[in-house]
Amino acid sequence: METISTGQYDLIYNAFSFTFAAMMAATLFFWFGRSQVSDKYKTAMTVTGLVTFIAAYHYLRISQSWAEAYTVINGTIVASGVPFNDAYRYVDWFLTVPLLLVELILVMGLSRQETSSKAIRLGLLAALMVGLGYPGEIADAASGRWLWGGLAMLPFLWIVYELFVGLSRSVEQQPESARGLVKAAIWVTVLSWSFYPVVFFAGAVGLEGATALTVVQVGYTIADLVAKAAFGVLIFLIAVRKSEADMGRAQTA
Repeated sequence: METISTGQYDLIYNAFSFTFAAMMAATLFFWFGRSQVSDKYKTAMTVTGLVTFIAAYHYLRISQSWAEAYTVINGTIVASGVPFNDAYRYVDWFLTVPLLLVELILVMGLSRQETSSKAIRLGLLAALMVGLGYPGEIADAASGRWLWGGLAMLPFLWIVYELFVGLSRSVEQQPESARGLVKAAIWVTVLSWSFYPVVFFAGAVGLEGATALTVVQVGYTIADLVAKAAFGVLIFLIAVRKSEADMGRAQTA
């Protein structure tokens, strides 16, 4: 573990603590929010809450591991000898990243066949992306980080294509009141996910030591908040708008 300043240690620990609280609060909001949407969108809200619940659990474990990895000696923070288990983050992503795409597909209300095919294809691509990124995360040399990071970008680019091109017709078929939110959800997904590679490659472009550690941990944490909690709010709003539109059509029928 790197020698780290008190300010850097506190910044990272407080970021973990804040994110745990935010993810737990988001979980309660999404699960209680199921009562505000019609039955066809309740599964999407359940998955949305499941994503933030899994993230909250892993941020609790990450913060505990961070606290165990350092100790204070003569007023200086030094490594305790217990390694910081950053693998919790990748376990979290392996579970939640595919589910993020599934919740978007579910809330769009596509046909059963289209929902199944797109959810499976995008979910597998997301899992592959995370799986390819992990060897680069733990690589000792920058070359390994570039190699595995580059490979992980391939399924990511495929996902971007599927979101903007493969779902374009389905987006236009959404109720007008929800269409803008669906487009926003797609953009939030792509832009927030694009931030992960920026953080991932921070250690390969000159940043090193405690500075690189701080950038990576805080950067990933910010990206998780946007990609999961903020994205989940958009899913909730889409479900509410589509439920209102369905109710309006039923009343005029």
